[in-house]
Amino acid sequence: MASIQQTPQGPVLVLRESALQQKGRDAQKNNIAAAKLVAELVRTSLGPRGMDKMLVDSLGDVTITNDGATILKEIDVQHPAAKMMVEIAKTVDNEVGDGTTSSVVFAGSLLTKAEELLEKNVHATVIIEGYQAAAEKALSLLSELAKQVDPQEKEILLKIARTSMESKLVSEDSVMLSKIVVDSILQVIEKQGENYKVDLDNVKVEKKAGGSIRNTSLIKGIVLDKEVVHSGMPTNIEKAKIALVNAPLEIEKTEMSAEIRITDPTQMQMFLEEENRMLKAMVDKIIEVGANVLICQKGIDDIAQHYLAKAGILAVRRVKESDLTKLAKATGGTISTNLDDLTSKDLGSAEHVEQKKVETDKWVFIEGCRNPHAVTLLLRGGSQRVVDEVDRSLHDSLMVVKDVIEKPAIVAGGGAPEAYLASGLKDWADRFEGREQLAIKKYAEALEIIPLTIAENAGMDPIDTMITLRAKQAQGKKWTGIDARNTRIADMYSLDIVEPVAVKEQIIKSATEAACMILRIDDVIASSGAKGGHSPHPPMG
Repeated sequence: MASIQQTPQGPVLVLRESALQQKGRDAQKNNIAAAKLVAELVRTSLGPRGMDKMLVDSLGDVTITNDGATILKEIDVQHPAAKMMVEIAKTVDNEVGDGTTSSVVFAGSLLTKAEELLEKNVHATVIIEGYQAAAEKALSLLSELAKQVDPQEKEILLKIARTSMESKLVSEDSVMLSKIVVDSILQVIEKQGENYKVDLDNVKVEKKAGGSIRNTSLIKGIVLDKEVVHSGMPTNIEKAKIALVNAPLEIEKTEMSAEIRITDPTQMQMFLEEENRMLKAMVDKIIEVGANVLICQKGIDDIAQHYLAKAGILAVRRVKESDLTKLAKATGGTISTNLDDLTSKDLGSAEHVEQKKVETDKWVFIEGCRNPHAVTLLLRGGSQRVVDEVDRSLHDSLMVVKDVIEKPAIVAGGGAPEAYLASGLKDWADRFEGREQLAIKKYAEALEIIPLTIAENAGMDPIDTMITLRAKQAQGKKWTGIDARNTRIADMYSLDIVEPVAVKEQIIKSATEAACMILRIDDVIASSGAKGGHSPHPPMG
């Protein structure tokens, strides 16, 4: 064990006896092998012809997806280096939403190429420096390659949304769904100075199994997965005036435990009448301001429900705070925390509020808001698994449209930018003297894993494809990539396969950082559990 050092005075024990330690080349090899395995795991799901994975958790719940981030989140990864690869996917998913599989595959490829150099005795530090220089150059080449666009141009946004869905289960319905995605984002867009901002929290997603993907719809308003509280209330109100209340329509209990002693039956009657009067006063206040719909975050007492029903007011209770905030944005109303302060100015408005049946549930639809800054996507699909995958696909699509609006620059898809960057980096590497040149060339080769994998997953011959692709790129055809749907090499830009530059930049940054971090490690020390009890050794393989 490496933790024991022999000295003339006898052995010196530094680490606990049960600790595991791997040093030098062994540690590097082990970490690289683990990271490569994670990359191999998601590699077959890259591109329009990628395969799906079926993940079964400890409870037997099944997830079917080809979304890299979801696959890696669902599997329980033990190895510390493999966990770093999972982190890349999570980061890319949070930052830009798409490109999670590409980033993991690229990081795995960088480590494979680094391993070849390590075996030729090139020091890890030299490789890291070469990789970092190559990443800087790749980002500057990418910004030269990028095409600036108008963030408000709907055509471009539709192409971006459709490209994101091409590799998903929903690709058949991508034309219809991309229109829904773009419409929903354009509703919630906000201008800040010269730039635009999109807060995706304002796009509420409700899922319901049943129907087909084509039944997915955009509601210019909010859908509440609650039903009207009282059967005597109207279930459909036109020209709705909506009161948004964050206070209970109930008699509140006292803070401390208290008791009321009643000595006379008439006192009991007075006590109940007083409760009734207080509840009626609350309802009267809502009627007085002219509201015909009440959305309440807290509870509504049975007696209050009766008075509301009598007044013909549609009421919904126990609505989530996040939904109430979205409603305020959608209807232009203000949330009141105290009924006494409620005025007619605080009311929101909508064309109609209606309780509709969605499969077996009754949901309240608040539609036709004038200029809603919050909208709802109601996703449908044949089964729960399908609806979940539609949800994941639309999340990626919403994110990429948001990326383009916030950073209006695009490149072609299908591995074209990666092939362009690879050929640019190979030429640039020749300026370097010494071993750094080798690392930059390996970085360029690693970039080619993206078009290569797309081609392999489409059943194309990888060697012939890459030779043709390199030749076309060398002729200056910078948008040449892999058209996996028709298994050929084509100009991806003319096929309307476009992606945001923000996604490509994030892939390069995240994958390079993770690869460099794993290469820097030359010692892995795994200590055992708590004192006394020996925990089993953590699996290093």
